[in-house]
Amino acid sequence: MKKTEVAIVGAGPAGICAALEAASYGVEVTLIDRGEAPGGQLVKQTHKFFGWHEKSAGTRGIIIAQDLAKKAKEDPNIYFLGSTEALGYYQDDGVLLVETPDGIKGIKPERLVIAAGASEKMLLFPGNDLPGVYGAGAVQTLMNVYGVRPGQNVLMIGSGNIGLIVSYQLVQAGVHVEAVVEGLPQIGGYAVHASKIRRLGIPILTRHSIKEAYGGRYVEGAVIWEIDDNWQGIPGTEQDLKVDVVCLAVGLSPLCEFLWQAGAEMSYIPALGGFVPIYDENMETTLKGVYVAGDVASIEEASTAMAEGYLAGLAAAHSLGKVPEDEFKSKKQAYATELEQLRAGPTSEKIVSGLSVLREQIGKRVSL
Repeated sequence: MKKTEVAIVGAGPAGICAALEAASYGVEVTLIDRGEAPGGQLVKQTHKFFGWHEKSAGTRGIIIAQDLAKKAKEDPNIYFLGSTEALGYYQDDGVLLVETPDGIKGIKPERLVIAAGASEKMLLFPGNDLPGVYGAGAVQTLMNVYGVRPGQNVLMIGSGNIGLIVSYQLVQAGVHVEAVVEGLPQIGGYAVHASKIRRLGIPILTRHSIKEAYGGRYVEGAVIWEIDDNWQGIPGTEQDLKVDVVCLAVGLSPLCEFLWQAGAEMSYIPALGGFVPIYDENMETTLKGVYVAGDVASIEEASTAMAEGYLAGLAAAHSLGKVPEDEFKSKKQAYATELEQLRAGPTSEKIVSGLSVLREQIGKRVSL
């Protein structure tokens, strides 16, 4: 049984930042990830980030991942446990069960941070189980991590930032993108990303969706059509596209199975991505000593995940008596202000409304 002061599940941007913050106060941290190396989704993000210059704006995600991983590796207080799956947390005994390359083992942390990230959403349509139907994250992994093109002709479903960015990256890799379709009446991502792919001649069809994919052993084509205000297809508007890949960029869902198992109180808040844990201003869940950060708490950008990670790591270290009270209050306020600023734009209105719902639920719980 390995003992550690803080265990962190997930070594993406949120998890690494939580580890770095806690370790900076001399806290012994065990950082756990199913991947061989730290970095999470950043290892396949070849585009440059927006935001403030001092917060990595203008830097490609893969570079940010390398920088964070280097800092974690060089910190003597952080022990990285890679190729390891977290199986469950049993609060009665305070044991975190993990499956390592050497078998199933137990870890007994004094504090636990869950930064497990999110999973891709899928769509239901005939042919969605054919080889050649991918999530956008899988396409990024193939291209940007392994250097493999997923196909020759792609239909992109979804015009959020991921759909637009991956469409551009596909073209960079020599893949033809037939079209980007979006069910809403307007694109979901930043105009700058949409402009880049429009200049490449890729049409973005709003109020459209996929009707079906077809083929024998793999995708050979897809039919799209216009949809009405009730999201129902309009007969007679079908278009048959000869593609061998259908790429789904239709959103993410927080990976909360671990928190469900552990017994944390959950709430369904669509604006935050679906079911999320109830957590306070310290990122602490209803399970004492268990914190969250990143997409597992709400689906947002990597910059936000990093700020939440720093806050969760700070709060965990403070709860262990490692952070002076005045310093904790000052840094906590600084991270809270950073999060507020990151969510200040019009594209974050949905997140802000979701967090407002979460705060209301926390208030009701405290009053009971």
